[in-house]
Amino acid sequence: MRAARDPLHRMAFLLCGDRHRAEELTQQTFERCYRHWHKARQGDPLVYARRILANLRIDTWRRTRREVLAGPEDLLDEPAARGETARGGSAVASPTRTVEDRDAVVRALLQLPLKQRRVVVMRHLLDLSETEVARELGMPLGTVKSTASRGLAQLRTILESRGGAR
Repeated sequence: MRAARDPLHRMAFLLCGDRHRAEELTQQTFERCYRHWHKARQGDPLVYARRILANLRIDTWRRTRREVLAGPEDLLDEPAARGETARGGSAVASPTRTVEDRDAVVRALLQLPLKQRRVVVMRHLLDLSETEVARELGMPLGTVKSTASRGLAQLRTILESRGGAR
């Protein structure tokens, strides 16, 4: 559980784009893995946990479909991101280019359809092979390849239109 916490939380954040929801998804994943440990230990428990996490994200999205979806410009919820400090003053230092790039990529990921986002996150951000992604998501290998290709093309378009990460 300790070794899997950070990779699962990172995956959850990349899938939902919200730190608090990512923590809830990670916790729910651990809870389900614990309840079904007899199945998880038959193979690779981390693979089993990633599959549960992806399914939980889909279930959460289906249940909360009534929510008003915020655009990328509405995602600035941190005071430092708005140029403020906790006491209402202005921020002293601007974020580094790396943080801005990462933020632009996360925002662009949130604009992808869920299926593309899952494949792109698992394939390129979690460094899983196409075969591993296909196995974990229960998709044919060709579907993973085409979905990843379309997802990356759409990410490039989004990032280029915003002048985002290079």
